[in-house]
Amino acid sequence: MYSKHEASILTHQFWTSLGQYLAPIPSAEGEKINWINYKTGEKDIRFLMDAQNNQAKISITLSHNDIDLQKLYFEKMEQLKNKLYQFFAEKWHWNLHCSDSNGKIISEIYTSLQNVSILNQNEWPLMITFFKERLIAMDKFWCENKYAFER
Repeated sequence: MYSKHEASILTHQFWTSLGQYLAPIPSAEGEKINWINYKTGEKDIRFLMDAQNNQAKISITLSHNDIDLQKLYFEKMEQLKNKLYQFFAEKWHWNLHCSDSNGKIISEIYTSLQNVSILNQNEWPLMITFFKERLIAMDKFWCENKYAFER
């Protein structure tokens, strides 16, 4: 078992390692990009990565405060589902109007890698590969389809 401080250090080291590993990879548009804090250009559409003690999760998160607008964006994503799946090897989970860890109503499209821990450095290569493949695919999808979400 790790102390809170040790867990914090390992978590920080993981995200730093992932960022360093992804740093030399250009975006689909050939530009330098901060993969860890991916910017979609749309305030309430984010690509999020999360790693806990039992899973790694990557998502497209819609966090519009206006629930109707959030639903509209979710429906736009559903219309693009076949295009999205051209970039991924697996089906993702689609949740309209669920709660995030802070209790805020969001909608998310996500996949996860189960039974891995950010605290186990032996599992980092598997987690890094999981995030890398999907984040690069999400970037390619977004570069081709982001204009559908401009207001």
